[in-house]
Amino acid sequence: MNVLTLVLCFSIAFFVSLASTPLVKVLACKIGAIDVPDGKRRVHKSPIPRLGGLAIFLGFMVAVLAFAEIDSQTRGILIGALLIVAIGILDDVKQLKASFKLLIQIIAAVIVVCHGVKITAISVPSFIVSGGILPLKWLSIPITILWIAGVTNAVNLIDGLDGLAVGISSIATFSLFFIAILAGEPTVAVISAALAGGCLGFLPYNFNPAKIFMGDTGSTFLGFILSVICIQGLFKGYAIISFIIPFLILGLPIFDTSVAIIRRIHDKRPIMGADRGHLHHKLMDMGFSQKQTVAILYVIAMLLGLSAVVLIEQGAQTAFLMISVVLLLLIFGSKLISWQTEQIKHDIEEQIEHENGGDSND
Repeated sequence: MNVLTLVLCFSIAFFVSLASTPLVKVLACKIGAIDVPDGKRRVHKSPIPRLGGLAIFLGFMVAVLAFAEIDSQTRGILIGALLIVAIGILDDVKQLKASFKLLIQIIAAVIVVCHGVKITAISVPSFIVSGGILPLKWLSIPITILWIAGVTNAVNLIDGLDGLAVGISSIATFSLFFIAILAGEPTVAVISAALAGGCLGFLPYNFNPAKIFMGDTGSTFLGFILSVICIQGLFKGYAIISFIIPFLILGLPIFDTSVAIIRRIHDKRPIMGADRGHLHHKLMDMGFSQKQTVAILYVIAMLLGLSAVVLIEQGAQTAFLMISVVLLLLIFGSKLISWQTEQIKHDIEEQIEHENGGDSND
C-alpha cells in the first residue's frame, strides 16, 4: 500500500472540497437551496445556504477517480453515490417526501448489491453455529440493503448542529482508514482517505457559526459511503470482531436513530417524521451550548472509533477497559460542565436582579 498515494488522495479531496465550497454556496443561493429556521427543531436564527455536501462529493469523486482501482464494486459504489447526491440536491431545493427519498436510497443500495458489494456472512459464537460462521445465502441481499439504507438515514438524522454530522463522519472515516491499513485493504483505504479529505475540506465552513450547511446532499452521501465502506472492509471478515466493529465506528448515529425510532413508535408518531428528541437536542436542553454539545459528541465518536481500532490490534479486553474508563470520565466531565453552566447562569441572574434593584432605589 503506497503511503504517498494515500496522502495525495487525501490532499486532493481536501483542497477540491475547500476550494469548491464557496462556489457551491453561491450556487445554493441561486437555486434556492436555503435552510430557513422554523423556531422549533432548527437551532440557527437566520437563513443559511445548504447543498454544501456537493463540495464534499466533488472532492471525493476527483480523488477516487484519480487514485482508486475502478473495479466492479467501486463502479457500483460511485454510481450509487451519484444517485444519492442527485436526489439530495433535489431535496435541498424542493423538500421531497421522506418515502420517496427512502425509495431512491433502496435503489442505490440495489445498484451496489448488483455490483457485488454484499454482506454474505456474519460471525456468531461457535456454540450457536459450528465453526462460528453463519452464511446469509438469500438473506444477504435484504440485509445489505437494510444496512445501507439504515446507515444513510442514521447519519442524516444526526445532522442537527453546526459541524456535527460532518465531524462525526470524519472521525468514523479515519477509524475505517486505519483499520483498512491494518487489514491490508488498499481500495477501502483510498476511498476512506478521499472521504476524510472531502469532509475536512468542508468543515471550516460548517463550524459554528456555520456559513453553509451540507444539507441532505451531504448527510445522505456520507451515510451511504460509510455504509458501503464497512461492507467492503469489515463485514466480509469472518472473525466475530469484524461484525462488531462497524457498530462501534458508527455507534453514535446508529444509537441515536434506534432511540428515535423507538421513541416515535411509543409516541405513535411517523417513524420518518422529524422531532426534537435527538441526543444533541437533549444535551442542549441540559444547558450545553452548540459548541459544547458538538465537542461532547465528537469525543464520544472518537472513543468509539479508537475502541474499534484497539479491538482489532489488542483484543476485546483492552477495548472494553478503555471504553469504560473514558465513559466514566465523560459522565463526570459532562456533569461538571453542566454544574458550572448552571452556576454561571445563577450568578448572572443574581447580578441582573441586583442591578435592577439598585436602579429602582435610585
